[in-house]
Amino acid sequence: MVSRTARQVIGLLLVATGLALGGCDRSGSGGSSAATTKAARPRVAYVTNGVDSFWLIAEAGAKAGGEMYNADVEVQKPSGGVADQKRIVEDLLTRGVEGIAISPIDAENETPLIDEAARRTPVITQDSDAPKSNRLCFIGPDNYEAGRMVGQLVKEALPGGGKVMIFVGRLGQDNARLRRQGVIDELLDRSHDSTRFDRPDAILDGPKYSVVGTLTDGFDFARAKGLAEDAMSRHPDLGCMVGLFAYNAPKCLEALKSAGKLGQIKVVSFDEQDETLQAIRDGYCQGTVVQNPYKYGTESVRVLAALARGDKSVIPASKYIDVPARQIRKDNVDAFWSDLKQKVASHGAGAAAASKPKTAP
Repeated sequence: MVSRTARQVIGLLLVATGLALGGCDRSGSGGSSAATTKAARPRVAYVTNGVDSFWLIAEAGAKAGGEMYNADVEVQKPSGGVADQKRIVEDLLTRGVEGIAISPIDAENETPLIDEAARRTPVITQDSDAPKSNRLCFIGPDNYEAGRMVGQLVKEALPGGGKVMIFVGRLGQDNARLRRQGVIDELLDRSHDSTRFDRPDAILDGPKYSVVGTLTDGFDFARAKGLAEDAMSRHPDLGCMVGLFAYNAPKCLEALKSAGKLGQIKVVSFDEQDETLQAIRDGYCQGTVVQNPYKYGTESVRVLAALARGDKSVIPASKYIDVPARQIRKDNVDAFWSDLKQKVASHGAGAAAASKPKTAP
């Protein structure tokens, strides 16, 4: 028979054990204060494909998304290409980030990296896709159709036809390949087919336009200007320069200014760099097709924060969240630029990309 004292001791031990087990159970199920804090404010990462003013706007959007969706956002901008981007992703995984939004530099070669990351944390792509990977969804425009929109601007700039040179940082990116093909197909009056791929060194002749080549600079800004200078030298009758990365058209404009040919050779751009917008205002650039990098940032954080909290409904059945591109010309550039400045003004990261208009290039 157990004494009263013994029963009291046993009772106290059971209560203590129960409290300890209860604490362990809450921790394991996400009910502890630490786990609740983690679920309430997840830590997510936004990884760009390089360093450029375009990504300053996206960074401002990502930071705004952190405020809107109660998340801690880390923005990483690789400056050393694929190897640097891989290092960044591996470091983020080691530190236990709760979601990654990435713009792959080389979709084909980085698919294994993305798949490995996706096994450990939610991964989405933004700006540029890796369609063969296990990413959960892509946030961005239809880059092929955006490329065709660029081609339409070229037709406006050169209504009588002429020679066109395309400039781009690299073609390993899914978005670059699609944009370029869209431009070519539009200028050659082809049917819509985003699976085509014309060789970069091929001269492609259509009824009115001739695409005399595609020059890649590897994200080297000095080389980008040099390629524009070389294009003018090799093609004295060049009619239009098309820049498909944010910095390409500004570098073309610099080359044209140095050669005293501003306004003589037409320029069509992609993205919303200050120099491009100013050139549109001044009449030296026909127009540009802009994305919405600010929204890429906010949408990426919205999706990742929801996934970190267990809400999978944010992933559409198509695994594609469309952020449409649009054309900017002289008649709407001021309104667009003003709106852009307002969006990024409260987030210091984007201030440099939304500065006051400059003098003519």
